[in-house]
Amino acid sequence: MIEQLEGIKERFEEVSQQITMPEVVSDMEKFKKISKEYRDLEKIVNEYNAYRLILANQEEAREILATEKDEEMREMAKMELEELGPKREESEERLKELLIPKDPNDSKDSILEIRAGTGGDEASIFAGDLFRMYQRYAASQGWQFTVMDYTDAPSGGYKEIVVSVKGEDVYGKLKYESGVHRVQRVPATESQGRIHTSAATVAVLPEADEVDVQINMNDIRKDTFCSSGAGGQSVNTTYSAIRITHLPTGLVVQCQDERSQIKNFDKALTVLRSRLYEIELARQNESIAGERKSLVGSGDRSDKIRTYNYPQGRVTDHRIGFTVYNLPTVMEGNIGEFIEKLRLAENTEKMKEGMAAA
Repeated sequence: MIEQLEGIKERFEEVSQQITMPEVVSDMEKFKKISKEYRDLEKIVNEYNAYRLILANQEEAREILATEKDEEMREMAKMELEELGPKREESEERLKELLIPKDPNDSKDSILEIRAGTGGDEASIFAGDLFRMYQRYAASQGWQFTVMDYTDAPSGGYKEIVVSVKGEDVYGKLKYESGVHRVQRVPATESQGRIHTSAATVAVLPEADEVDVQINMNDIRKDTFCSSGAGGQSVNTTYSAIRITHLPTGLVVQCQDERSQIKNFDKALTVLRSRLYEIELARQNESIAGERKSLVGSGDRSDKIRTYNYPQGRVTDHRIGFTVYNLPTVMEGNIGEFIEKLRLAENTEKMKEGMAAA
């Protein structure tokens, strides 16, 4: 591990020099790439420096015990060794976790799609609740959260809503949210106070670059229509909304949040590219023979992943058996605890697989 960390430290020093070079600063794409590598390496190098300091302090304390005759100094050295032992173990664990190969998609922006499932009107209302939960979580992370398309439901909420989420490590955090979210509560329309179970499906797609997916424009059929919803008179009278169909796959994407037809077309292409990328990723994962599919990181939208029980104020994540009793706080966007525990569970799986392979 030390040899690997020394190599990372050397690379960090190289990148630190490159990031200030005029030819890098003037090339926005290159600067963005180098900056991302710098941030990733910096986390590892900072932890490695802290680890090396612990090792140096341990060595110094051992030397005092071996050479010092003053009892007070020896006692202080013993106490320091006792304190440094657990700190060293904790630092080693953090370093092991940081050295786990990351999913290259983790740093990508995301397309977030929420759709009402079983449960009629209540499912649509719950889809709206999930939308607001993710909107608040995104705000707490400093991410840009932009609605691209939506279909309102008559009783409130959404039949479906598509959002672009941009920021640091968006996909790396939101990817654990893909799957079926189930709600148990008494609907406002229920006169007898019976608890209903409804569901909404969440899909989180890594936003694909043009380099990731090439789309032949001859394979695209473009239709225009009037936008619906709030936004002033021009929204409903101008054919600015775009619907594109990818003929080879039959995938349909629409976007209506911009007043410009060109901007809506570009955004619809981004969503289409991400959906095609997701299909290709799924195909690649299936083709890797013998690889066990991780329950935590599978992102299968047919998996029931979480239940929100309103009468008991309980939220349970079924993948890791983790339950909290602060449902109102969770619905306010405080889902970081779930994401962190899912990330740790996935990293533990990866470490076990790495040890088994070794």
